[in-house]
Amino acid sequence: MTIRVLLADDQALLRGTFRLLIDAQQDMEVVAEASNGREAAELARSARADVVVMDIRMPEVDGIEATRLIGRDEDLAGVKVLVLTTFEVDAFVVEALRAGASGFLGKGVEPAELLHAIRLVAADEALLSPTATKGLIARFLSLPSPGALADPERLATLTPRERQVMTLVATGLSNDEIAERLFVTPVTVKTHANRAMAKLGARDRAQLVVMAYESGLVRAGETRT
Repeated sequence: MTIRVLLADDQALLRGTFRLLIDAQQDMEVVAEASNGREAAELARSARADVVVMDIRMPEVDGIEATRLIGRDEDLAGVKVLVLTTFEVDAFVVEALRAGASGFLGKGVEPAELLHAIRLVAADEALLSPTATKGLIARFLSLPSPGALADPERLATLTPRERQVMTLVATGLSNDEIAERLFVTPVTVKTHANRAMAKLGARDRAQLVVMAYESGLVRAGETRT
């Protein structure tokens, strides 16, 4: 299946570079380009995009608000947003994740890494930038935030194993790594993660990570097993 990609960035040169790279792949194609967040939200629907590669800083409507608009649209429930940012360590990254982004990368990313990221989020996997430390993400996500995504009481609906898998997902481990640690299969891990997402109303694994920190299940500097 071909991954349909929407490029949202106010720099035409960067969009053109990404288009050449993506269109050269057999399993993906660029179906539209947007120069601001408003266009991105509109084109995500009309172009039937699977993944939106979204710049954070854009005129009129920024990438965070565009991500939020996409996340609120039930008809775009299957659309994944991969955020690109100049500074991977700023608070905008956290806001993008809270808005519904499935992951983020720095603009200095290597071509192969970008392609891998697109494939990853298209496959419903979360991507927290490989160049950003887990501790940094944890520190930002553990800060108090109005309108937190998950009330701690909602965690009571999870089974002990679902809570355990959610915790390990929040530390940045892949399904294979979690499976190895818990002595189960990757399919079993994915099943528990999906059940946790369904019970908590998480859009995807990235939002599950946000919920893990905002609910207090995981705190900065902690790793539970």
